[in-house]
Amino acid sequence: MEKLSTTKASLGIAFVVLIWGSIWPIYKFSLQFSPPLLYAGIRGVIGGILLTLFLLPWWRKIQWKKTWPIYLISAFFNVVIFNGIQMIGLQYLPSGLYTVIVYLQPVLVVLLTWLWLKETLSAKKAIGMLIGFLGVVIVSIEGISGKISTLGIILALITGLGWAIGTVYVRKTSTMVDNLWLVAIQNIIGGFIMFGAGMATEDFSAIQWNLPFFWSLLYGAIFAVILANAVYLKLMSVGEASKVGSYTFLVPMISVFIGIFMLGEPFTVSLFGGMILILFSIYLINSKKTRETTVELDVEYERTQTAVK
Repeated sequence: MEKLSTTKASLGIAFVVLIWGSIWPIYKFSLQFSPPLLYAGIRGVIGGILLTLFLLPWWRKIQWKKTWPIYLISAFFNVVIFNGIQMIGLQYLPSGLYTVIVYLQPVLVVLLTWLWLKETLSAKKAIGMLIGFLGVVIVSIEGISGKISTLGIILALITGLGWAIGTVYVRKTSTMVDNLWLVAIQNIIGGFIMFGAGMATEDFSAIQWNLPFFWSLLYGAIFAVILANAVYLKLMSVGEASKVGSYTFLVPMISVFIGIFMLGEPFTVSLFGGMILILFSIYLINSKKTRETTVELDVEYERTQTAVK
């Protein structure tokens, strides 16, 4: 398995975390200029095409006849469900709150890898899962009481679940496809699906083609769709996914504070309490001992795939 230097890995992780943390408030901001599915579709297609143009000299790595199901399945979970439902859901909740709920994803990944990849579920991971779910319950209390949108909470949970399924699926199939081509093709496929759904259900004339819209669109397409995903998948493919996981607790924190200062979003007691529990659950799941176990499992999985080939 290829390894990155400590400096490159650290810079890659910092880049991914900063982009992931900043993008949610920007997506929320963009909703005042465009319907959600049309925005998500245009962003995905632009990002996918730009990356494809860069990758054209290596087009043979696509191996479409052999790997097309992987591209389609990944596009469905990582683009249509994650990006499409995300944009719809952000209409109903503050971006910071939405991000906190979606970042139950690391907890769901632990559950899915236990069920799907038969990874060990340690006592620390199980406790982390329970604390994470409790955090979501606390964050959602205001939804149950009617103070915030229950539909928004449900959509955030669907977003997190779709992302978790997509993450585990990519991990399982990472040796079968080229990572960058996966990012490009899944966004083109998913982008066109979301754009088609938007054309069928939304008003295209509602898009305001102004400078803030173009700025948010290009930021989402270039930094979130292409660069952050490409770096994240690269980190996953070289066994650094567990280290990314140990810093994911920063993403909802960044999103919450940007949402407060950039969009004037509220910071409630339930949001604070739920966020602390979810962040603590991520810490437990990605603690040093757990990360070492995850790396060992990744190495063993790579050996198994090599033997199969």
